[in-house]
Amino acid sequence: MSAEGRVRRPLTYVLLSAGLLVMAAPFLWMALSAFKTQRELSASPPVWIPSQWTLANFRQLLADLDLPLYFMNSVIVAVLVTVSNLLFCSMLGYALAKLRFAGRNKVFGVVLGALMVPGNLMLLPLFVLMSKLQLIDSYAGLVLPFAAGAFGVFLMRQFMQSIPDELLEAARMDGAGEWFIFWRIVMPLVKPALATLAILTFLGSWNNFVWPLIATNDPDKYTLPVALATFATDPNKAGGSNGVLMAGSFLIVLPVLAVFIALQRHFTQGIATAGMK
Repeated sequence: MSAEGRVRRPLTYVLLSAGLLVMAAPFLWMALSAFKTQRELSASPPVWIPSQWTLANFRQLLADLDLPLYFMNSVIVAVLVTVSNLLFCSMLGYALAKLRFAGRNKVFGVVLGALMVPGNLMLLPLFVLMSKLQLIDSYAGLVLPFAAGAFGVFLMRQFMQSIPDELLEAARMDGAGEWFIFWRIVMPLVKPALATLAILTFLGSWNNFVWPLIATNDPDKYTLPVALATFATDPNKAGGSNGVLMAGSFLIVLPVLAVFIALQRHFTQGIATAGMK
């Protein structure tokens, strides 16, 4: 290795480590603060590592907030949105990538156009539509508007285009139908794309705050972000305690981390495959 390389490599590691520390610092502060006492949370200068670890913030959160109900609401909505996106986006992506039909390019143009529309512009039309369908304060009203997304269709279409047409033609010559080809041949080959879409969709649905806030008036249908935000502004509860809020935020992040850890191998493989195209 040249002298320049011996200097550049450690410098690269230092810069990357510094960037990682800057990105991870807010999460580490939140996670550690969830186990601090109120005195350490208000200490100056700030205390990073608790001198006395405590679960009092979590006990108070469970006592003042119906956490299992809101957690289950978030799980139901996020799982249904993720599964529906994996199904519908894959089906449309397969049709746009491998099937010949009139208007295919126009349909793909509509998908690309939808990617350019800011999501906030769709909130009012979606609310009016859900009201007309009487789906406000229901799981269907929280799931259906996000059951399929333009980004997911675009992602799956791009990945499926890399599958050789000869492979599918050989299956058709052997008598396989389109459903068999889609489920038994195409879907196993796009697992990295499915994992990528699952992580991004679950993350977006789990952290979604604006739409659940608009589409739910019944507190029993609140998702975790909405419930925690309402809890934080309620003067009659422990929302004023920073430790309790940190504990709630920490619990919100845990499922996202679990999903990412479970699918990270496929996710990184999907990113690497996308970079080679």
